[in-house]
Amino acid sequence: MTPARHWLRRLRHDASGIALTEFALYMVPALFLGLAGLETVNYVIANVRVGQIAMATADNAARVRDSIDEHDVNELFIGAKLAGEGIHFAEQGRIILSSVEPRSVAPLTTNINGTDVPNQWIRWQRCYGMKDASSSYGTPRTSGDGTITDGSEAWKRSDPTKASAAPSDQIKSVPMIGNSASPTKIGTATKNVAALGGTAVMFVEIVYDYKPVFWGGLIGDRTIRDIIAFNVRQRADQVLKPGGLAATSWSTCSRRYV
Repeated sequence: MTPARHWLRRLRHDASGIALTEFALYMVPALFLGLAGLETVNYVIANVRVGQIAMATADNAARVRDSIDEHDVNELFIGAKLAGEGIHFAEQGRIILSSVEPRSVAPLTTNINGTDVPNQWIRWQRCYGMKDASSSYGTPRTSGDGTITDGSEAWKRSDPTKASAAPSDQIKSVPMIGNSASPTKIGTATKNVAALGGTAVMFVEIVYDYKPVFWGGLIGDRTIRDIIAFNVRQRADQVLKPGGLAATSWSTCSRRYV
């Protein structure tokens, strides 16, 4: 028997590499399942964190006593930024804070199934984050039906000590449900709220772009959305004051910043 044939016969009966081969075959699906699990956990964490940011912002906005100003709003958004650092919320998300209140001008109510239900309006709205997103639930509007995004719902941008020449209009600033005007409540068809007389609701909407950590095949790029509302406590004056800040420092919805 030639040396070559002898070597081939030994190789055919050699089983010393079976364990290593089996390990390599099992390693690929195991690695895939492990990464898939980590990606799923990361996505769940992002959803939870978005919900926490929404809840904290709405709750803290509702807790501001006596009156609220631009300083207060900026501090709320600083809190949202810090809470969202782990998911890059400032760079990939948008938070929209709206003050929803009962109207004080006619028509005060809408008749729904024989019951007069108080009409609502969006007095003011502020935003934070780099994502290009506007509210799906309504915006402050002027009497000419123009959307207000520059923060001039109550005060002139050129002189924040003077009243706006085109303030938000109670009749035009109607909340939305889906794509339809909803004069009596704000939110979705199954999750909506309305403010009681003499108070307001702090309504928070968050839109966040989730980016996969490992690859996009399992979960992919997704948009996480959340809404939540808290009733204002111990605040009778719902007008958003300038607080001595220049208009360029207001967290208006025409700005995108971190």
